[in-house]
Amino acid sequence: MIEIKNLSKQYGEKVIFNDLSLTLNDGEILSILGPSGIGKTTLIKTLTGLEEAQSGEIVMDGREYAVSDSAFTSQIGLIFQDFNLFPHLTVEENIMLAPLTVKKMVRVDAETKTADLLAKLGLSDQAKLYPYQLSGGQKQRVGIARALAMDPQVIAYDEPTSGLDEKATDQVADVMLTLKKEGVSQIVVTHDLPFSKKVADKTFDFEKEVAR
Repeated sequence: MIEIKNLSKQYGEKVIFNDLSLTLNDGEILSILGPSGIGKTTLIKTLTGLEEAQSGEIVMDGREYAVSDSAFTSQIGLIFQDFNLFPHLTVEENIMLAPLTVKKMVRVDAETKTADLLAKLGLSDQAKLYPYQLSGGQKQRVGIARALAMDPQVIAYDEPTSGLDEKATDQVADVMLTLKKEGVSQIVVTHDLPFSKKVADKTFDFEKEVAR
């Protein structure tokens, strides 16, 4: 599905990564491993358009894009490490916000889609709750539902198990493996090796690559 070629990112004189290349196939889970602070999150932010790369190109489904092209970055849904849910909105309002404001979806369609996603992720009973009323694992699943509501080609996770207990971590793993069965391609940035072994089809050693 996606081939990333010669991606480079730096802040001033500090090089974060240079000529980095990787491939993600259809329905595959790619785990990007490495210690904290090495630049894994910067890579994800670059792919989703939150950071600008100095160079690089993307091939998705046979079509070439500049790495900063919004036609590409809009195809990747990002699950933030700290969830980034809007505290003043309910669970269902958090999920519907982007489809309504960005995609201009008809409200009744957005409501139907949101209800389906909540049911799929075991969150129907939490639809009217606010983020402060949720556990960490529930917040993570709301974040996944919010990303799925925009019909992305790929879902990217930034340290999805950070701060979660074992039960919540297993729930996130189960969701990712279910999405894989449905053909959803996923990239997960993590330093949690046991979690990576549980979900990933292949791994990318970020520390090794940036040291080349």
